[in-house]
Amino acid sequence: MELINTHCHSRYCGHGEGEVAAYATIAAEAGLTTLAFTEHFPLSAAFDPDEYLSVLPENMEAYREAVEEARRAHPQMEILLGVEMDYLGDTEDRIIASEDLAPFQIVLGSVHFVDRWPFDDPAQRDRWEEPGMADAIWRRYGELWCEAASDARQPFTVMSHPDLAKKFGYYPSFDLGPLYDRMAEAAAAGGRMVEVNTSGSYYACAEMFPALPLLQRFARAQVPCTVGTDAHQPALVTRDIERGYDLMRQAGYKCVTVPTADGGRRTIDLR
Repeated sequence: MELINTHCHSRYCGHGEGEVAAYATIAAEAGLTTLAFTEHFPLSAAFDPDEYLSVLPENMEAYREAVEEARRAHPQMEILLGVEMDYLGDTEDRIIASEDLAPFQIVLGSVHFVDRWPFDDPAQRDRWEEPGMADAIWRRYGELWCEAASDARQPFTVMSHPDLAKKFGYYPSFDLGPLYDRMAEAAAAGGRMVEVNTSGSYYACAEMFPALPLLQRFARAQVPCTVGTDAHQPALVTRDIERGYDLMRQAGYKCVTVPTADGGRRTIDLR
């Protein structure tokens, strides 16, 4: 079956490893037909003081050039130049103009911060242990995610790892079903795609993003879905893509939706 990956990172983000060329070579050898590089769009010093979470502004041009070089080296594979952009809600401190995003063919929408706190940062996970914090974080995460997904003014092509709040295995005391319903409604209202992110299986939550019950709701709401490995090392660029397809089938999807370089979409039959 045709394999695609619409989410990966390289050394250009502060916490990735390896050259763009290495990811592209491994993907091409595995027969991938689409590969999207989606480095983290620059954050301000207030959100990324250690220059660890996103690409430095002065490195963005080198990142773009590396992707262009990979395209020339692998003409048989559609390689997308993209970014992963954090939705920061009312704490946003960047001024992002349309021309800043013009070079990119895919923009992943992500929520990694809850009121300025990077809740999925392993170095700061102790806050999860505070009494009542899991409930508070999940509620606020859900609010921000739904804001981002439903607002058609946001530039997001795909909403990535939809239930990232489960990364460390902390869950709220309340039933997640109503939140899942709101998330599916928000994605449908905003005309978004979502992704199955295969990296989740290797965190404490031990399952892909999103959980099957949430993915089933996305499927019922007819929200298109793609697959990304969220690789931060070249060796992981093809990890579990077919398992991601299997999860989509379990949720009721009949096809994988693939963003294209011209801004459109195509599909791969899962049946």
